[in-house]
Amino acid sequence: MTQAGSIKKAEDDGIIVSPPDGGWGWVVVFASFMIHIIADGITYTFGILYVEYLWYFGESKGDTAWIASILVGVTLGSGPIASAFTNKYGCRPVTIAGAIISSIGMGISMFAPSVAFLYLSVGLLTGFGFGLIYLPAIVSVTCYFDKKRSFATGIAVCGSGIGTFLFAPLTEWLVQNFSWKGAMLILSGICLNNVFFGALFRPLEPVQKKDTPLNVLKDSHEDKQLLPVKTLNGKVPFEGSTRSSKSGSFHEECRMTSSSPHLTVPEQENESDCGSEGTLQKLRSRSVANSRQDSQQSLYGVMYRQDILYSRSLTNLPQNKSNLKINCSSSVRLSEGDEQDNQSKKYVVCGFIPCSKEARDAYKEMMDLSLLADPVFLLFTVSNFCTSIGFNVPYVYIKDKALESGVDSTTASALIAWIGGANTVSRVILGYISDSPKINRLFLYNSALTICGFSTILSSFCFDYTSLAVYACVFGATAGAYVGLTSVILVDLLGLEKLTNAFGLLLLFQGIASLIGPPIGGMLFDISGSYDLCFYGAGSMIAASGLMLFFVPCLQKRSNANLDSIKV
Repeated sequence: MTQAGSIKKAEDDGIIVSPPDGGWGWVVVFASFMIHIIADGITYTFGILYVEYLWYFGESKGDTAWIASILVGVTLGSGPIASAFTNKYGCRPVTIAGAIISSIGMGISMFAPSVAFLYLSVGLLTGFGFGLIYLPAIVSVTCYFDKKRSFATGIAVCGSGIGTFLFAPLTEWLVQNFSWKGAMLILSGICLNNVFFGALFRPLEPVQKKDTPLNVLKDSHEDKQLLPVKTLNGKVPFEGSTRSSKSGSFHEECRMTSSSPHLTVPEQENESDCGSEGTLQKLRSRSVANSRQDSQQSLYGVMYRQDILYSRSLTNLPQNKSNLKINCSSSVRLSEGDEQDNQSKKYVVCGFIPCSKEARDAYKEMMDLSLLADPVFLLFTVSNFCTSIGFNVPYVYIKDKALESGVDSTTASALIAWIGGANTVSRVILGYISDSPKINRLFLYNSALTICGFSTILSSFCFDYTSLAVYACVFGATAGAYVGLTSVILVDLLGLEKLTNAFGLLLLFQGIASLIGPPIGGMLFDISGSYDLCFYGAGSMIAASGLMLFFVPCLQKRSNANLDSIKV
């Protein structure tokens, strides 16, 4: 059955899709894990190829650094575009398209006559391809897991550190044996493997509800009589279903309990109206619409889900600790005109978002700039921008810095592998610690960034392999907090309902900062003839990003006080 056919059946039959927390989901986790190994492995070990470009083209360090910075900047900056495509077409086709584009970009780079050509081939093409890959690799995992989401996502993203650990020696070996041109061709073929892994992102199959809610009698005096209720598209979803008339069946059905995040509480309606046919039809129609939305989101439109970018389990969130009571006092007020309007515009019940405009809706939600009016989010955005300026500097320059200190090429490349290994261990540990309710996650995040920044500043005093290896491990371990805890901190500060918007804006600013960070570091070397200023600057930005977030609690108290004064 085609994807469109599955959606059509979902609409007609009134079915739901729930995360299985296992099953094929573990295959999806494996695919996401491998994609992270390949995409991040190539991206974070690009400092090895950077040295080869320096020697081959003879350009300045600042100009050559633009290759890696454009690659990372476009990857992050294309996040909102990837979100729109994923919302429209689903995870599988977007991932496959990204794999092909990134492979083409790497492949044609072997014919590069200049550094400027690599700006386009590696920077724009491969960067955009990786951008299309990253988002579905995370989204597909969160679609399949709820209670085990933290564990499943942790496995998937560990591929990033493992990929860095594995690709550092692999890329060095490829360069030594096949030159950088041969290495680019082979890496292009490795990128193409993401087509296979992307094909494993199978959409969740809809499952028929065992007990359909609000399946009640039209007349309490007639046994097993069907109550035909139209959904928003005019269909009869529960055809052939019956209900025996027992004492109190109307009110028992009216007082249903649901924990669905898609249900909204409308205006009050009199309790006396509970047994009326019209009210029951409205309640039943809303229940069907919620099921339709769940099904549609599993197939396409996944970015409508508020929790889609949240990497932790939803069971500990406040809004999921208590069920939402649905009774007659909170039934749905929908007039016939409203239903006809909804049918004509094909509105999804939650948020009134047109299903036919998934891509535009996802992009608009991610790029809603009104969130910048929130002082807490604005401070977090500035912090993230500063972190991103310095974050990629060690990945790009640590090998060349080691070469400047007299370390041989193979040993110098191993420093990037140390970063990847420490990053992997750190993500596992930090992920486990951050799940504890006793841990202040914001404090943990801030502390890790501050240590990361000061260690980068002190790396200017590392002049041999041993000291540089110690710095690489410290940087990799503390940088894991920046990547692994960002979405969790956003939910803690802003709430789950603002996560997609906040994450989209952060990706945009991260992309801009990542674009300018490494070239600034390269220009500082060109001016001073040393990497000291480069690592001073990168470390200062990262340390400042951590220190400024220690003021978030004070800012929250002030904002709350202002709100209280306005209410009074």
